[in-house]
Amino acid sequence: MTFPRDARPVPVPGRGPAAGPAPVPPVTAPVPIAALPPRRQPTPPVDARPGLSDDPDWYRTAVFYEVIVRAFSDSDGSGTGDLRGLIDRLDYLQWLGIDALWLPPFYPSPLRDGGYDVSDYTAIAPQYGSTTDFAELVTEAHARGMRVVIDLVMNHTSDQHPWFQASRADPEGPYGDFYVWSDDDTRYQDARIIFVDTETSNWTFDPVRRQFFWHRFFSHQPDLNFENPRVADAMLDVARFWLQMGVDGFRLDAVPYLYEAEGTNCENLPQTHEFLRRVRRMVDTEFPGRILLAEANQWPRDVVDYFGTEDDPECHMCFHFPVMPRIFYAIRDQRANQILEILADTPDIPPGAQWSTFLRNHDELTLEMVSTEERASMYGWYAPDPRMRANVGIRRRLAPLLDNSRKEVELAHALLLSLPGSPCLYYGDEIGMGDNIWLPDRDAVRTPMQWTPDRNAGFSTADPGKVYLPLVQSLVHHYGYVNVEAQLEQSTSLLHWVHGMLKVRRRHKAFGTGDFVALECDNESILGFLRRTDTETILCVANLSATARSASVHVPGHAGATLTDVFGGARFPAVDDDERVVMTWGSRDFYWLVVEDPSV
Repeated sequence: MTFPRDARPVPVPGRGPAAGPAPVPPVTAPVPIAALPPRRQPTPPVDARPGLSDDPDWYRTAVFYEVIVRAFSDSDGSGTGDLRGLIDRLDYLQWLGIDALWLPPFYPSPLRDGGYDVSDYTAIAPQYGSTTDFAELVTEAHARGMRVVIDLVMNHTSDQHPWFQASRADPEGPYGDFYVWSDDDTRYQDARIIFVDTETSNWTFDPVRRQFFWHRFFSHQPDLNFENPRVADAMLDVARFWLQMGVDGFRLDAVPYLYEAEGTNCENLPQTHEFLRRVRRMVDTEFPGRILLAEANQWPRDVVDYFGTEDDPECHMCFHFPVMPRIFYAIRDQRANQILEILADTPDIPPGAQWSTFLRNHDELTLEMVSTEERASMYGWYAPDPRMRANVGIRRRLAPLLDNSRKEVELAHALLLSLPGSPCLYYGDEIGMGDNIWLPDRDAVRTPMQWTPDRNAGFSTADPGKVYLPLVQSLVHHYGYVNVEAQLEQSTSLLHWVHGMLKVRRRHKAFGTGDFVALECDNESILGFLRRTDTETILCVANLSATARSASVHVPGHAGATLTDVFGGARFPAVDDDERVVMTWGSRDFYWLVVEDPSV
């Protein structure tokens, strides 16, 4: 072997041959991330900070926005979204027109069910931040006129929760009866299994305690025993903890299943309603202006009980599950009857109460509230690949569900924003984000928010392999062109359209507090209805067909009324003396028209 003269080993007396020259540092050492220029981020227009309104009925006109903390914005390069990242994006949400944020669980959790397997009710998972960060989030959101609603998972915990670990280890101890235990698995046989694709029983044997524990969901989520007064008291203390932190309300997860009784299906039991009335009294007395939103995937005639009565109220709001699948069914069926029938079957609700509506049960198009035949049709229309299905539903985002049809996406939003109830949007739907059906379970629709066309879509500065889930890179929905920055620069983008729709909706309180009056049309593809208050009447008409339609709409009590478009102020033909108006719609078109009677 030969060496260059300046690199030849030099013997050292007494030490044998020289080991060679010392390593020379590379000329280009790794550049610290801090030395790089700041990552480019979209800059929405910055609005004034109005603070919170003092309207006690704020939730009846609000637009909610579900934002998964892990998925929205990573502030520290860890690859996981966090509370500080969400704080940094509040200006965007304010500009978009959001009135309230809904945060799914951010508690410590094994994350076997997206955080709904809680292992500590009064802490924040360290990857998301601290209670100080959360307090700042609430303060900053309130300054921008937005409220914060969080999930309260009362029905069950993770099997890693200290309560359960103590209960299984010491049956006679203070937590021994915090859960529902049994020597066999024969009790409550009339209760249905909810997750039929993963669970075969509502009972699971625990090898430590040598008994079975009850669970309505996954077998790693034991149900709490609300027959034990200490459990009910503990849950009220959990609610107080977060209300004192400043939250504006709770989405009460899985409330129909809190209690069990032999000979029943263990749903909607009187004890459940009694407990909810107790929670409501505590909230109204100690924290007025905060709300309770019940998640009860039931028929409206059952859900309406969760509002309570005017004299003895329970929840301020309840989700209206059956409306959601019928919007999608009507778009493919091209007929309005499905939507009209479910609204006709919806009972009246107490004064001051409100429905909450959505286009998916935060990340799933749930199909429990449709018939077997309708479910089969919807699987064929919207989930041709079995990977798109989950439990009794479809795990897809809005844009892919509708084949990225801009007209259908707009129609779905228009129905959501005009039908009775306060709408809830899902993060990323405002830009038409796609999904990744190759990821397991609901991760398919929980991918990172797409902010820019840069690395990791501007979500994180982490190595791409470190991001908690891969970015959507499909041909149609690649983050390189489906992102906030690109759509902010394009005035005709879906993002600007949604922003404009929310701005218009906010101007017309009838969409939130107005009565719903279905109208008779002579074309089955046309859905027509009024939203009406004492001071305003709005005519909403939509063409559910893929082709142009013309129809006569009966507008009772408004003969001679003028019709004015809420978006551009254009005048439409007046209602004739027979209380009818003839209109024409293009494919998937809709109109929102202010009705002004001649006397006015």
